[in-house]
Amino acid sequence: MTIQVALLKGINVGGKNKIKMTELKQLMEQQGFRSVHTYINSGNVLFESDETESLLSQRIEQLIADGFGLSIKVIIRTSGELETIIRESPYRTKAAPDGKNVHVGLMEEAPSQEASRKLEAYKFEDEFAICGRELHILLNNGAADSKLANNVQKLSPNLTLRNWNTMNKLVILAKSIQP
Repeated sequence: MTIQVALLKGINVGGKNKIKMTELKQLMEQQGFRSVHTYINSGNVLFESDETESLLSQRIEQLIADGFGLSIKVIIRTSGELETIIRESPYRTKAAPDGKNVHVGLMEEAPSQEASRKLEAYKFEDEFAICGRELHILLNNGAADSKLANNVQKLSPNLTLRNWNTMNKLVILAKSIQP
């Protein structure tokens, strides 16, 4: 079985789209998902499955809609894909100790050239690189005032962001549940 990671977009942010991770874990286990683990309240779920990415995202999105009454986008990556994303990040050596200056945006598919060009307008003092279905961001002055961080959805409306520490922690957790 492959360790899969479901990354939920936009939950438990600013009091909106509230989902308790313990309840989501329970619901997934009731629906036959195996070795389910959650990490922090921003919507990171690890589990075992050999189903396709497309089927998994559809199943979990439907489960959330039925169980919580919310329409939440779910992006799936295998633990191996997360390892590759970290290893190949152009900003891996620039991450601050708290990991908040480097982020990865995960998307269902690689963005169009047109969408990529639109994002260029928001770079200013920040940097980004698109590597397939991932957006790597280096925020040189933090996220709060970053025009780039505040406009990443222009690249893809279904993009979900995770900071560098979260990405690394997900890889560590995946290795701990590896059969």
